[in-house]
Amino acid sequence: MTGQLHPMTPHHLPFYVARPGETDVLMIVMGIFLIAAVLGVGNLYLQLHSLPERMAHKSQKLQFEIVAVLGLLALFTHIHLFWIAALLLAMVDLPDFGTPLGRIAGSVEKIAQSAERPATDETDDDDAVAPGPDVPKPPTVVKKEVRGHV
Repeated sequence: MTGQLHPMTPHHLPFYVARPGETDVLMIVMGIFLIAAVLGVGNLYLQLHSLPERMAHKSQKLQFEIVAVLGLLALFTHIHLFWIAALLLAMVDLPDFGTPLGRIAGSVEKIAQSAERPATDETDDDDAVAPGPDVPKPPTVVKKEVRGHV
């Protein structure tokens, strides 16, 4: 060992010091460990970052899209307030306004279609019966335009 080392080198070197011309095993092991640690921490960061999106995935589409946009803003701008807002929005169950409004719209369509059908024998609709010569016409209302100073 003393023939290959510098004459000023102490004789009690630790085991991890590589001799000249040999492979530094500790550097290779630490390089592999560093790559694995960076990939592991990056994976953990991205899993934590996508937590609000995974929580909002089972909710409504609009809520999921807002949470996803907030998550992307937080990822690219590094403003953590966006991520906190996305997490809070993902935790809150928003009420479903779409289904009742859709049912109301469907009912109104049915009512409008039933009003357009021709009248049956028993009807109280004044528009279905044409006025005869002895039935007076209702008076028409004439609107006058009034101009004044405001």
